[in-house]
Amino acid sequence: MAHTPILDTAVLDDPSASPEELVAAITAAEKLKNEASALQARLAARLDDAVRRRHREELRVPAVVEGRGVASEVAIARRESPFRGQRHLGLAKSLVAEMPCTLAAMEAGEMTEEQATILTKETACLDPADRAVVDRRLCAPRDDGSYPFTGWGLKRLTTEVVRAVASVDAAALVERRARAEADRHVSIRPKPDAMAQVTALVPAAQGVALLAALQKAADSAAAAGDPRSRGQVQADTLVERVTGRTAAAGVPVRVNLTISDRALAGTNQEPAWLTGYGTLSAAAALGLVADAGEAGLASMRRVYTDPAGSLVAMESGDRLFDADLLDLLAIRDRTCRTPWCDAPIRRGDHVRAHAAGGPTSAANGQGLCEFCNLAKEAPGWRSTAGPPGAEAGLHTVDIATPAGQHVRSVAPPLPTPHELTPAHPRRSLVPMDLYYGRVPITYEPDRAA
Repeated sequence: MAHTPILDTAVLDDPSASPEELVAAITAAEKLKNEASALQARLAARLDDAVRRRHREELRVPAVVEGRGVASEVAIARRESPFRGQRHLGLAKSLVAEMPCTLAAMEAGEMTEEQATILTKETACLDPADRAVVDRRLCAPRDDGSYPFTGWGLKRLTTEVVRAVASVDAAALVERRARAEADRHVSIRPKPDAMAQVTALVPAAQGVALLAALQKAADSAAAAGDPRSRGQVQADTLVERVTGRTAAAGVPVRVNLTISDRALAGTNQEPAWLTGYGTLSAAAALGLVADAGEAGLASMRRVYTDPAGSLVAMESGDRLFDADLLDLLAIRDRTCRTPWCDAPIRRGDHVRAHAAGGPTSAANGQGLCEFCNLAKEAPGWRSTAGPPGAEAGLHTVDIATPAGQHVRSVAPPLPTPHELTPAHPRRSLVPMDLYYGRVPITYEPDRAA
């Protein structure tokens, strides 16, 4: 492919640059991004070929293991999560092998990586020959050098791709829609101010029926004079009907809340960590515990740290991590320990393999998602737990990949009992009576004995 030029930044140093010159520079930067994305796609496809060839010819690994770890190599190189690395690798292989016009449009700077992803995703149900037809129809330049997709937004592009797919193989589109039901799921995403967005991916008919039922509940509540907004009624009704309770406020749920002792006592504003959600302000964390405890729906489990803020280590003679040790890893690591991966922890992993003499302990343990746990076992991957006291007492893991990349994974700092001085002194945001007045506790220092 053509050499990707270095972006000219001279306009930034020219105080007299006109709006036209600034816009031209923005356009040039965008084209350069698209060209770089095309280059990354070609390189990722080449990397996959090289690794598979090494696995097959040099290491003689089983066919099912060939190529394992490539997506994680791509993710680390691009400073992104393994999930996105897997998407990037899949896109690269599709572009190089089956969609030359789309790739050429990216190399010309005319198509973005996001647009190319839509094209590859929506045509994945086609065989290579039919996919090539759609590729040429939508992405080959016209006689005047323009492109059919110029000016299309992402929704318009998706619509046109689906139309093209239906015109070459309508049956494939129907089969894909039928298989899509297997991907239905529910997910949660943290939002500011101790809120959460719960998303359900369901068949269209079920989604429409769900929304209609919630709208009907909101209409009935409004007719009865309910002071809540329509959105509030719909949200409360959803929680009530899913949990089977008559009120949305009191939902029994077991959670791990990691909080420092002084924040617990209301004398410190150090944020807490809610497992399965993320960071909460001290006020929100105590309010959550107080509300649940008042209704008799929650219990407390204290997790102790040493003066440096590290969790107290736990040891085990077992091959597998027991429930308590897994909880300790989950609280310490929060999410998958692979750099740039925020996936939920699904596996307790030995940093140094148990077969190589690695102990089943917190020091030699880390929480990983399923994908990263498999990638770590690919030929050539090496992980080493950092020395005690590294990174100011935080648990560290050094990772070396087969392609020569070296990254360090550092466990996030835990809430520690330090003082935060507000810029504008005022009444404490977490008064003592907010907690002690509503939920009786036995106070103990949040540190190891």
